[in-house]
Amino acid sequence: MTEVLRRGRASLAFSFFAQGAAFALLVTRIPAIQNRYEVSDALLPVFLAAVPILAGVGSVSTEQLVKRIPPSRVLRWSQPLVLLALLGVGAGRGMAELGVALAVFGLAVGALDASMNMLGVSLQRTYGRSIMLSFHAVYSLGGIVGASLAWVGAHWHLALWVSYLPVVAVLLPAVLVGSRWYVDRGAEDGNEEDGKAADAGSGDGGTGVVFKVLLPLCLVMTFAYIGDSTVSNWSAKYLQDVLGSSEQLATVPYNVYMVTTLLGRAIGDFGVRRFGAAAVVRLGALVAAAGFAVVAVAPGAWVGMLGFTLVGLGLCVLVPQTFAAAGRLFPGASDAAIARLNIFNYVGFLIGSPLVGALGDAWTYRGAMVVPMVLVLVTLVYARSFAAQPDRYGGGHERPRTADVGRGSNGL
Repeated sequence: MTEVLRRGRASLAFSFFAQGAAFALLVTRIPAIQNRYEVSDALLPVFLAAVPILAGVGSVSTEQLVKRIPPSRVLRWSQPLVLLALLGVGAGRGMAELGVALAVFGLAVGALDASMNMLGVSLQRTYGRSIMLSFHAVYSLGGIVGASLAWVGAHWHLALWVSYLPVVAVLLPAVLVGSRWYVDRGAEDGNEEDGKAADAGSGDGGTGVVFKVLLPLCLVMTFAYIGDSTVSNWSAKYLQDVLGSSEQLATVPYNVYMVTTLLGRAIGDFGVRRFGAAAVVRLGALVAAAGFAVVAVAPGAWVGMLGFTLVGLGLCVLVPQTFAAAGRLFPGASDAAIARLNIFNYVGFLIGSPLVGALGDAWTYRGAMVVPMVLVLVTLVYARSFAAQPDRYGGGHERPRTADVGRGSNGL
């Protein structure tokens, strides 16, 4: 591997880390945000739903943007916006300011998620082996750091802006400096300001993306994020309201969840290379479903955390492999495929959070946990889509030529 690619991989990994930390700081303090702005239980789902809706808009916009500018440039400027919006959530004084901050956060997150995964898939193709899970493992590490800082803030009863300001002050300049080394598709050396792709973005502009072929992956993405949003948005309230934990302990499940996603993703690439993506996805779905079953019947907070641990260990492989599979299916239009697939990330969040809340209010929150369990199991039906094409970089059946890897070409 060239030094350009190593720096590109490291800088992109740090971008995943920063996003994991920022997102965790937001979602683990939802009860505190609700209390600060006096958001009612009826209005809270509206705020939670607005973020993924706007993120979907941001992802759609990114598909169009990368036809004109490299994904690295989109990522370079969307990540600072996410961090500043996070600070705005903590520093606002009224619900109007909260709404504006969450709107900016949602739009910027959509562009950030899409562009990050575009760069990750293209780097994986160039490397010639599965590395996508490693990026998401670093995201999980960022989530652990963010959730830990959230616990500190809750423990010491710090104001939200006091908790957020040091994180933003450290991460904002770091991601701006690191963005100098992002590598786009077709970048021939590391001296170009943006690492411009030879095709300046999305291959053939997305005309090669067939939605019927992409649909199974869209469904898997949706089901995975329904499960993920259940943990992100409801684990704290579930432990506090249903299992009777303290506010401090209620911040722990998301942290535990992120620890297990880190462990699963750290070894996941080896599993994909050894057994194939489809087998890893099937095992992940079974483990995640078992975790939700444990959460639903948990007699207390510690057993509930065990369930969330299993959920993290199972769900952790689904999303990275879904992005990787889209890149394999549409190698000439991977940016467009990933931008469209990324929308279903937010569809899952949009459906999952209000669905669990509505079922919890109308029925029980224990019963609501059965829904993501069943949906994750449905993933088993679509697992074969992950092996629909020869695995060019996950299973090692085909590897790019050394010359292609050295110059960072498309390797298509």
